Amino acid sequence: MRYIRGFARFWWDFIIGDDWRVAAGIALALAVTKLLTSNGTNAWWLLPAAVAVLLVATVRRGARGSLTTTEQPTADSESSPSTLASRDPATR
Repeated sequence: MRYIRGFARFWWDFIIGDDWRVAAGIALALAVTKLLTSNGTNAWWLLPAAVAVLLVATVRRGARGSLTTTEQPTADSESSPSTLASRDPATR
C-alpha cells in the first residue's frame, strides 16, 4: 500500500505541482478541445493559446508575489552591512 500511495503522490506532485490553477486550466482546455473537435470544429489552436495565457498568468502572479514577499533588511537586522562589518576582524 505504501508503494501505491507513493506512486500516486508522485503523479499528483508532477501534474499539479506548485500551481493547481495551471493543471485545472490545461484540463479545461483539453475538455473544450475535445468538445469542439467532437462537433467537427477545427480546434488545433486552442491548446497553444491556453498554454500561452496560462504561462503569462503564472509568471505575472509569480512576479507580483515575489515583489510583495521580499523582505527589506532593517538597520538593526543581523544581515545589515554595518552589523556584518562590525563582526569582521579586519575592519576593527
